[in-house]
Amino acid sequence: MATLNINGKPYDVQVEPDTPLLWVIREQVGLTGTKYGCGVAQCGACSVHLNGEVRRSCSIPVSAVKAGDKIVTIEGLSPDSSHPVQRAWLEVDVPQCGYCQSGQIMAAAALLAKNPKPTDQDIDQAMTNICRCGTYVRIRAAVHMAAGNSRGRGSIIHMADAADAVPADSTNNA
Repeated sequence: MATLNINGKPYDVQVEPDTPLLWVIREQVGLTGTKYGCGVAQCGACSVHLNGEVRRSCSIPVSAVKAGDKIVTIEGLSPDSSHPVQRAWLEVDVPQCGYCQSGQIMAAAALLAKNPKPTDQDIDQAMTNICRCGTYVRIRAAVHMAAGNSRGRGSIIHMADAADAVPADSTNNA
């Protein structure tokens, strides 16, 4: 038996020592916001915070989690979606299909905890999660917004709306 501290609550779980933390979180504890994507720690859909560090839970055997380690899932980031990253995600309309978003949000929150005013390069280096829908520009905009950077205003959709507002070339009028 292992006792895990997940989102500030202790959970006693009866699992094999090599069981991935992802499956303990989802199947034993019942927190399904953390997603299974690839199972080999490449995509990041399973990202959680382990002692403040973003980690891919599909590749962490439960036996590697020590007593006293603090695990935070997307459900524990904020009970009412009021975390600045979650608010920015909604404001910028980041999700398309949404499957990878809990992992993306956890990675962004970990980045901002370490670097409250990241540059584009900082974001690109830290945000290694895969988004099959390709919302990377909106992800970067949302990270900037959550950081309070002026570069975070609007998504690519909003940027396209602004581009449409440019007057057409008047020489092409028939």
